Amino acid sequence: MPKASDIKKNTAIEFNNSVYIIKDIERSVPQGRAGGSLYRMRMYDVVSGAKTDETFKDSDMLTLADLIRRNVIFSYVDGEELVFMDSEDYTPYNLNKESIAEEALFIDENTQGLQVVIVDGSPVGVELPASVDLEIVETDPSIKGASASARTKPAILSTGLTVQVPEHISTGEKIRVNTTEKKFMGRA
Repeated sequence: MPKASDIKKNTAIEFNNSVYIIKDIERSVPQGRAGGSLYRMRMYDVVSGAKTDETFKDSDMLTLADLIRRNVIFSYVDGEELVFMDSEDYTPYNLNKESIAEEALFIDENTQGLQVVIVDGSPVGVELPASVDLEIVETDPSIKGASASARTKPAILSTGLTVQVPEHISTGEKIRVNTTEKKFMGRA
């Protein structure tokens, strides 16, 4: 059983007789407390999708839920769901766009290294690789000789995500994007 301070995003925990997946963690250190950090966690019930926010002390012990991660590839969009296919046994996994809205901004037909998180036999989320390669569909024209400057401009990627890129990058180029920080890393 890990402490609350050891829990990471996309971890499944058992809490109040339900299984929750943690989508966001905020750490705060209130003044006047004797060294105790507080961890405010935004959690989603894997069965109902209900959102709840809970605050834990850093020393609180949490119970990890039984979850399985399967390597998948993105297959297609079916109405309000994204369909992923297991890389080994070709099992399809359907996930609602709304439940993985943040992750969907990094997923296109070429995204490699995706994993579906399965709890009690049903898919509940997608884990992204550390970085993905996406194509720029719209940005301001590149400026010749701007490679030495540190100025950036917004670029809209093929999935709808907007990131800041250096001025010498132009429309149509493939770039590598950090999935945790939503930042430009370099050309792909």
